[in-house]
Amino acid sequence: MEQAYGAGKAGGTFDPITFFQQPQAILRIVSWIFSIVIFGCIANEGYVNRPDEVEEYCIFNRNQNACNYAVGMGAVAFLCCVAFMALDVYFPQISSIKDRKKAVLADIGISAFWSFVWFVGFCFLANQWQVAKPEDNPLKEGGDAARAAITFAFFSIFTWAGQAFFAFQRYKLGASSSLFSQDYTDPSQDPAGAPAAATEYTGYNADMEANYDGSGGYQNQDN
Repeated sequence: MEQAYGAGKAGGTFDPITFFQQPQAILRIVSWIFSIVIFGCIANEGYVNRPDEVEEYCIFNRNQNACNYAVGMGAVAFLCCVAFMALDVYFPQISSIKDRKKAVLADIGISAFWSFVWFVGFCFLANQWQVAKPEDNPLKEGGDAARAAITFAFFSIFTWAGQAFFAFQRYKLGASSSLFSQDYTDPSQDPAGAPAAATEYTGYNADMEANYDGSGGYQNQDN
């Protein structure tokens, strides 16, 4: 079947089974789960203190920036995954080839950006965890949560890179010239495709009065 940037002609029916079997959709769901895990681990168990302290500090070497980075990026990545899942569902309904191209390019750029963000996050969290002082957490609380956040930050590098790769593959597919053109627009929005206006009214004809007999009808012209 002819396609444009990985999807057929606009107006087709949505098949959820086929959609969720696509590699890109699977990677989005996995990235979405990873972001939840990272956010949840740090938000719930990422702050500890000594037995003689009341205030809790970030488990990553008491560096508040490390916890803020993980929580913030986890929350934003979650929203990005949801937004791109919605875009993937709507993508086959986009009739303009230019809009499809913009969506695919945005997918490439944002996915690559998030892969870089999680690479930085992984390095940052791993470094702060390595230099954390054991006396700051004598009860060893939250250790599993910290290691889980680091691990899933590492995995997220590859899930987002995979999304960028598959988006690039869609970009390379481009558009079939027999199905779409670069200037294709929805016919309902194309003024040139609007139906022709009704025939213009020609106005009053004097012969009509000459043939009118005043009794509600017209005289026969042959009389």
